[in-house]
Amino acid sequence: MQAPIAQLTPERDYVLKSIQSNGIHFIRLWFTDVLGSLKSFAVTPSEIDNAFEEGMGFDGSSIEGFSRIQESDMIAFPEASTFQILPWRPTENGVARMFCDIKTPEGQPFAGDPRYALKRVLCKAADMGFMLNVGPELEFFYFDSPTSTVPLDNGGYFDLTPLDLASDIRRDTVLALEGMGIPVEYSHHEVAPSQHEIDLRYTDALSMADAVMTYRLVVKEVAMKHGAYATFMPKPLSDQNGNGMHVHQSLFTTDGDNAFFDAKDPQGYNLSSIAKSYIAGILRYAPEFTAVTNQFVNSYKRLIPGYEAPVYITWARRNRSALVRVPLYKPGKELATRIELRSPDPACNPYLVFAVMLGAGLAGIEQELQLPQEFTSNAYALSAQDLLAKGIQTLPGSLGDAITLFEESELMHQLLGEHIHSYFVRNKREEWAAYLADVSEWELKRYLSVL
Repeated sequence: MQAPIAQLTPERDYVLKSIQSNGIHFIRLWFTDVLGSLKSFAVTPSEIDNAFEEGMGFDGSSIEGFSRIQESDMIAFPEASTFQILPWRPTENGVARMFCDIKTPEGQPFAGDPRYALKRVLCKAADMGFMLNVGPELEFFYFDSPTSTVPLDNGGYFDLTPLDLASDIRRDTVLALEGMGIPVEYSHHEVAPSQHEIDLRYTDALSMADAVMTYRLVVKEVAMKHGAYATFMPKPLSDQNGNGMHVHQSLFTTDGDNAFFDAKDPQGYNLSSIAKSYIAGILRYAPEFTAVTNQFVNSYKRLIPGYEAPVYITWARRNRSALVRVPLYKPGKELATRIELRSPDPACNPYLVFAVMLGAGLAGIEQELQLPQEFTSNAYALSAQDLLAKGIQTLPGSLGDAITLFEESELMHQLLGEHIHSYFVRNKREEWAAYLADVSEWELKRYLSVL
């Protein structure tokens, strides 16, 4: 029996014509597991019509955080609008990719699909009259191999050749990203030796989450072609800054207006009451979502004072020791009015991070939370007693503390759903227990010869 022909939409028509005109022989269907690892399987052009119409089945029980073995069948439906040719693959018998939505055999969205979790929160925002734009700044290190932390250079912030020896790798990465339709705003050497940053131009949150997943793969693929290894590990070097993923964000109305902007703000911030309640929501729920924005044991080696990572739950305009910053690059300009959440690291699952970040902000709007006073001091220079006297709270200090707060959070359970929430708790409890039981090299060096 012949498979049904997929209903031809403009996006699907574009995909079919692009496959034919570019000699594409393999189409990779992409999705992520709950922890944000990219998963992929390839189909040939002859299967694309069927993939659009009926989806492609796979074993969900083999995917981290998906389904149990007795209910393992899952179906991946490619989204035609995400079709892109992979520029690092050969042009002959080329390779393209599409992101997928995961559904059950009954045709229902799968509750364990992180992309669906983000879509749910975006739908809630739309019901409130908003859409979310985000622009993340992802940092990463280049090392000489996956088993070494030997840097490629000793450059610092904004350095050029000869200190920035990886400028060619970074350039080729930017070209590859732009070749896949992902606009880049900035690229430069970061503060630590062999640390780099490429910033993506803001867009809607779902497209950006797809772009972040693509970005991480492109950075690694281009590095390998140059004989280097790229890592998004939050803190690979103990005596240097870690890798962050500062997330710039703003809500826009359905009319295209920036809901964060108010030229008549009586406090002179150019922030609307919506923006202030949104920030207050981020500050209120940050301890509860930190397990998602910083999901690994190593993430908390970055979140310590003195290494340009936020620890204290405060907001400010110029102060980079704050958790939430209101950038002042273009004061008074409506489109540029946004906030910056500085705690996430680039090893996160971007779908879940954008979901909990937006959900916290929307909760702040719904609850009409009041924005606390701007924090203008250098928090790192204050003692614990001073911070306590000012009522300054801190982010969780370990994955163990973070997962406890996440597990007890009604909002996180509501935003992510029972499936993702419960799996995430189980997985991170296991990671934390394994870490506590491990005898590290530091302990052996410190204690073995003297105890």
